[in-house]
Amino acid sequence: MKRILIPLWGDDIAPRFDTAQEVLIAVAEDDGRISDKRVVILPEASAEGLCNLILHERVDEVICCGIEDEYYQYLAWKKVQVIDSVGGPASVALERSAAGSLKSEEILVARGRE
Repeated sequence: MKRILIPLWGDDIAPRFDTAQEVLIAVAEDDGRISDKRVVILPEASAEGLCNLILHERVDEVICCGIEDEYYQYLAWKKVQVIDSVGGPASVALERSAAGSLKSEEILVARGRE
């Protein structure tokens, strides 16, 4: 089981970690199933506030697009895995992370209806 946090910009991953006012927090089970998912609205956009939330919620993995090295290093020091430089829909990133196939520097696209 791992707890995942994704800073949001609408339905997509926020372009910058420190500008997000909404985050998706989800629990991915070992079998790849998402057992819990919720959106948290923050009182203000703040990298420090987001780091505090990450630690308070005992998040194991953060999926983001742009993050300053200072916060990346801080989270790594706190044993939080950061998958950065990821762009696209948060739902696709969450599915890929739960399946164990998400890597840094990926641009994701939603699948069209066929």
